[in-house]
Amino acid sequence: MLTIKLSKVGKKNKKMFRIVISEKARDPYGRALEILGSYNPYSKDLKIKTDRVKYWLSKGSGMTPSINNLLIENKIIEGKKEKNSKVGTPNKRKIEKNEKKKIKEEKENVKEEAVAPTEVENNTGTEENIIKTEEKPVETPVEEIPAEENKTEEATPEPEKETEKAE
Repeated sequence: MLTIKLSKVGKKNKKMFRIVISEKARDPYGRALEILGSYNPYSKDLKIKTDRVKYWLSKGSGMTPSINNLLIENKIIEGKKEKNSKVGTPNKRKIEKNEKKKIKEEKENVKEEAVAPTEVENNTGTEENIIKTEEKPVETPVEEIPAEENKTEEATPEPEKETEKAE
């Protein structure tokens, strides 16, 4: 398949590009079918043979995303711009760093929601020492049974179980 692409020419720190048409798999710096124009990225100067570009596009050749965006910007063709970069695997360190940051933010949000400065009695900075006045447990009175009654109740059910087994 034929593709319109950029071929780098020029000096080391002063790049210029040729716009060429060649096979898609072929090296863009090697032999090309036709030179269609040139592009200077510093001055944004684009010199191109529009009739030859339209001819090759009509024959079914493709374009790289950067050429597509250049031609759309200069209104040589119409369409949507494409994203130049390929989606790759994200950096593991960045992922870990972002996860730690999210966890830290969530903890801070929970602390802010749970503890308001007017409700804190003893705030020394640690989670263990933060006590809210609203969350104190209420103690309910428990009726205590005298020790003598506990012994008789515990002793009586055991013989009944033994008699049931005997029958």
